[in-house]
Amino acid sequence: MHDIKSIRDNPQAFDAALARRGLKPLSASLLAIDEKRRAAILASEQAQARRNAASKEIGDAKKAKDEARAAKLMAEVAELKTSMPELEATAKAADEELAKELSAIPNLPLTEVPDGRDEHGNVQRHVFGNRRNYAFAPKPHDDLGGALGDMDFEAAAKLSGARFVVLKRGLARLERAIGQFMLDLHTTEHGYIEVNPPLLVRNEVMFGTGQLPKFEDDQFWALKGELLLTPDERLRTERLGLIPTAEVALTNLVRESILDEKQLPMRLTALTPCFRAEAGAAGRDTRGMIRQHQFTKVELVSIATPETSKDELERMLACAEEVLRRLGLHYRVMTLCTGDMGFSSQKTYDIEVWMPGQGEGGAFREISSCSVCGDFQARRMDARSRGPDGKPRFVHTLNGSGTAVGRALIAVMETYQQDDGSIAVPEVLQPYMGGLKAITRS
Repeated sequence: MHDIKSIRDNPQAFDAALARRGLKPLSASLLAIDEKRRAAILASEQAQARRNAASKEIGDAKKAKDEARAAKLMAEVAELKTSMPELEATAKAADEELAKELSAIPNLPLTEVPDGRDEHGNVQRHVFGNRRNYAFAPKPHDDLGGALGDMDFEAAAKLSGARFVVLKRGLARLERAIGQFMLDLHTTEHGYIEVNPPLLVRNEVMFGTGQLPKFEDDQFWALKGELLLTPDERLRTERLGLIPTAEVALTNLVRESILDEKQLPMRLTALTPCFRAEAGAAGRDTRGMIRQHQFTKVELVSIATPETSKDELERMLACAEEVLRRLGLHYRVMTLCTGDMGFSSQKTYDIEVWMPGQGEGGAFREISSCSVCGDFQARRMDARSRGPDGKPRFVHTLNGSGTAVGRALIAVMETYQQDDGSIAVPEVLQPYMGGLKAITRS
């Protein structure tokens, strides 16, 4: 959420930042609503003040036995009492109109973020490792999993439809091992606090991290007979949403609170199922496990001060990278351009892991995004800390995948595949697999 005062103070800078996002200028329309809102609030406050003053004057007039003046003042108070609810309603409506407009505007990019319209404008930051050479043609993960008998998309389709999978035996255990390895690394070495959050959250929690109102159709909802309601009515119901990422629950743990800055940075992590309707991704990555409606992910969230949030982003990126380094996976880090960043982000790094079975010659696929959001989410959640001067101020929030477990499974399968179709288990995962060194067909 944006600060209307900041827009009022520098509308040109606001519009220039929106232009970098590919959006038209909005300051003029926002400030027009703001002027209407401020005028309505002033009128309401003036009416309240006049009513209070007139009520006092009635007492003075009666003490002076000036019944004519007292009667006139009483009539004025009665008229104000009648008009004030309308004035208050007008002020509230203008306030809600401004909030609605502001809530649909994405965060503004930091100065150092590269300009660009889409993913083609992203800039490579660095690369780790090298592509492996195989004495055979590497297969995609779904072919490998099917041949092992441990990955079943048909059974999942019977249960839930497209974009679900059933993992069995060795691959089910390997996915569990990957998630546990990531969680252990982040909690024991990187200083994150493990959290097991709810998977179902309220509307206001989805709003806090930016899923609502713009991305309502990308979420799964636990509905209670509200299918016939209008979109605005649905936003006001007590429905619960399935989390698209643990970021939603973890970040909102500090909502409507004032933290002691001695607690910051607060670093949280969770291993959870995640659920995405993928309404805007029709036809994309339909094969295999690349884009699923349900998947498992280890999430990293930091709550930081404004002074430390940029450094915290670099630290979070390093924590996510360490997962892939220990798994021995080849990857690259991309700085996303202004046209490819997420709604709530000021700056984002994507980690793209090399998957040798993705098409001829393989391909890089996103496995983690690490973002700093400034105070954008904090304003939506009313999450603050008490700063050096003792006054409350909005915290800065960060989130990142540490990493997506399903995509890590795919990368491990395709990278560590062997000529006979078996999957070698990376050394760091073997303790989680009971010492198993390879997954073979049962």
